[in-house]
Amino acid sequence: MHLAVAEQGELVDFALWRPGAPDHVGDYFQARIEALVPGMGGAFVDLGLDTAGFLPLPKDAPPLTQGQAITVAVTRAALGGKGVRVKLATPECAIPPADSARQGSSRLIATGPTPLERLAALWPHASIVVDSPAAAALVPPALRDRKQQGFHALPEDIAAACSELEETDVDLPGGLSATITPTPALIAIDMDAPPTQGVLPKQTAQYAANKAALPALMRQIRLRNLSGALVIDPAGLAIRKRQALLPPVQEALQADPLRPRCLGVTALGLIEILRPRVLPSLPELLNSPHGRALAALRHIVTHAPGTTSLLVGSRILHALEQDPQAVADCTRAIGHGLNVVLTPSLPDLHWSLAQP
Repeated sequence: MHLAVAEQGELVDFALWRPGAPDHVGDYFQARIEALVPGMGGAFVDLGLDTAGFLPLPKDAPPLTQGQAITVAVTRAALGGKGVRVKLATPECAIPPADSARQGSSRLIATGPTPLERLAALWPHASIVVDSPAAAALVPPALRDRKQQGFHALPEDIAAACSELEETDVDLPGGLSATITPTPALIAIDMDAPPTQGVLPKQTAQYAANKAALPALMRQIRLRNLSGALVIDPAGLAIRKRQALLPPVQEALQADPLRPRCLGVTALGLIEILRPRVLPSLPELLNSPHGRALAALRHIVTHAPGTTSLLVGSRILHALEQDPQAVADCTRAIGHGLNVVLTPSLPDLHWSLAQP
């Protein structure tokens, strides 16, 4: 589900909401210490999820033992193939004594905010517009007084801007463009500019063009929630001139609620930015097993509603098994049943449609 914040016809904030695959940030779990790993400065904890969480332990943390039951809060989603990161819950959030009969099992005991609630908190004066009864049913009671009456489709220009976020190429002001390339270690952003024309010297014109494009680029970084280590290669500007771009970069970052830091310019002339990793980025969500599974269902609804069998690799199957509501929504949209068939000949992150 797309969550878009629009202001004067412009997309200013965005999130994907997938109730069948929650990010767990802000959730509280009754957990159990699986293993203490002093060399990593923490412990692995069993949360009752597919993967263990990691609990960093400062030097002044209370002593813990393997097998001990604790209450933790999730502070960072599962990213880069690693499990969620957690912290010890404050005493008032600990497991109540009356619940001691169930303390032997790891489980979720309280849920954190949804993506809708996070955006609503960032934009407290924005009204909530939904496009269907199903979307309306997901609005929590605390936000229902902000919901507009009736159903309204997403405006075409905002819908197009949301779709463009899935692309790796970004159009920027002044004819500039940027190519976004996520890697396991960092996210590389390469800016390009058309040949300069006019009366200004080339380097002066390139500096002005890069400076003018930076606010739009920082907005695109936020819309996609690109995080961790980011390196930006400005367009056509000599390395010795790139230090002058640091003040406008820092200014453009001020509007970001995650408070990213500009670390400077490398010897190769790349601008380094560190943006806190809390939630998965849009590329991570789209390329995850769950993201690819939803893409398959969306393809069926949009382009092949007569499909009766979806052939999938093992990880796609597992993702759909974890989100049965997504398959139910698809079958309701196409008006008939859909068989999801594990196909060993397919790579685990691939799918195809059965030929009639």
